Amino acid sequence: MKSKKAVITGGAGFIGSNLAHALVKDGWETHLIDINPDFRRETLPKEAILHPKDVDVRYTEKIQAIFEGADTVFHTAAKPRVPYSIDHPVETTDHNVTGTVSVLDAAVKAKVRRVVYSSSSSSYGAQETLPLREDMPASPVHPYGVQKYAAEMFVNIWPSIFSIETVSLRYFNVYGPGLDPEGPYALAVGQFLRARKTGTPITIYGDGTVTRDFTHVRDVVAANIKAAESPKVGKGEVINIGAGRNVSIQALAEMFGGTIQYGPPRIEAHDSLADISRAKELLGWEPTVKLEDGIAELKQEWGIA
Repeated sequence: MKSKKAVITGGAGFIGSNLAHALVKDGWETHLIDINPDFRRETLPKEAILHPKDVDVRYTEKIQAIFEGADTVFHTAAKPRVPYSIDHPVETTDHNVTGTVSVLDAAVKAKVRRVVYSSSSSSYGAQETLPLREDMPASPVHPYGVQKYAAEMFVNIWPSIFSIETVSLRYFNVYGPGLDPEGPYALAVGQFLRARKTGTPITIYGDGTVTRDFTHVRDVVAANIKAAESPKVGKGEVINIGAGRNVSIQALAEMFGGTIQYGPPRIEAHDSLADISRAKELLGWEPTVKLEDGIAELKQEWGIA
């Protein structure tokens, strides 16, 4: 049997590269699009086809040519750093909203079966009650959250207008092997790793009581593959992908050990916790990696005692 074709936008990124390895292992013909394809070139699976950097997700005709014959497009590409979205709202809106519409348009024209969109729990913003459920009204508190939610709305309406299957996965603080310590995903985890590796104090912004639902990248990858294959989704559903457990930033820092210092608080929701019942029901997905085990693995990988 001919293998199914998948295209990953942002394929050289943290989540995209991890997903690429899993898809190749599962026998998918895997194509990678990335605005910075050289970022992880040495660690990307050799079997995956890495397209040139001039193939930007905003260039609809170029990505349409790559999408031709694809069963699934995994749209993980984004400009995701929250502070960067505040400093550069026009640029990040162009990438995160216009780029998503371009992906959807190209997928329809290429007759792709399904698009799996990487959204963010930042769409929820500040909520009065936890856990966060997909039927809660969105209330983002920064441009990045607004952008991810706006893109979600496009993903949601596309099936009814264009007869393509779509689904949005709202990630909660992804961390794990391959994260960029300078990068936007699981920012606290990356910063804490770098601090311990360089022997500098860990910096907590605020008093450490902020809580987050940290989700291992292997669990996120598994959710993407299930979202591509599940017969129960495809109509623009929004699904939380989290551990279903929140931990304070103070407790997270203590898992790394070392000296802790405190800085000014940032503009962000104070607490986050995913209700993952919809993921269990529609995808047959559950998280498998406990935070303490995931952090211990990262510390070992980085040579931190």
